[in-house]
Amino acid sequence: MMTMRSSGVPTFSSGPLALGIMLLGVLMSLANAAHCAEPAAKPAAQRVLFLGNSITRHGPKVDIGWTGNFGMAASAAEKDYVHVLTSSLAVSMGALPDVMVENIADFERNAEAIDLKARLEKCLAFKPQIVVIAIGENVPQLRTEADKAAFGRRFQKLLETFKVKDGPALFVRGCFWPDAAKDQVMQKVSLEAEATFVDISDLGKDPANRARAERQIAHDGVAAHPGDKGMKAIADALLKAISERMPPSQKKAK
Repeated sequence: MMTMRSSGVPTFSSGPLALGIMLLGVLMSLANAAHCAEPAAKPAAQRVLFLGNSITRHGPKVDIGWTGNFGMAASAAEKDYVHVLTSSLAVSMGALPDVMVENIADFERNAEAIDLKARLEKCLAFKPQIVVIAIGENVPQLRTEADKAAFGRRFQKLLETFKVKDGPALFVRGCFWPDAAKDQVMQKVSLEAEATFVDISDLGKDPANRARAERQIAHDGVAAHPGDKGMKAIADALLKAISERMPPSQKKAK
């Protein structure tokens, strides 16, 4: 039964109608609570492509004592810079990235013989949103200005391969084994291509970042590669560059 307050606002006395209204209110409250408790949708995974050499990934090679299939010379797969950086990106992005790793040491050693579009076909089909290019160590020494110009042209072609509509953000890692000439060329080309150059030459100068500082390794070449400490330092340098260029709000998949 409905009565009227002196203010003119209707009120309901006890009875079936009042009970029904009370039950409706409870149900609406429960519905709202359930809606609020629904978990937030997980962000879509970012696609990250790593192009590198043995520091990025090297398959087993018994004759040099290397049995891994990950970045040389980390002590385990999860310790190489690709895995460390991927884990860090998962935290900042809120989702584990989809990752592709490709060793392009053949490009370093003999770029003129490589058809880049064909060589990187599957990488382009992956449609990465972030590309980390970590090469240089296997490029022949740049002894003359002509050598520098030739390497610059080859490296420019590599970066231009990813200059497509809605293309990825490019991050170029400098040489781990310090080489000013190669870094100078890659930095200049990176700037022209709007790629971010990440200088890590100081890391290679520190003996503590090499695998031989962490464990005994018979092969000098393997021992000279970054160990776990060096790998983490490389990952940290790349993470800093990616975070500065791509704040969390911009790291959502397209």
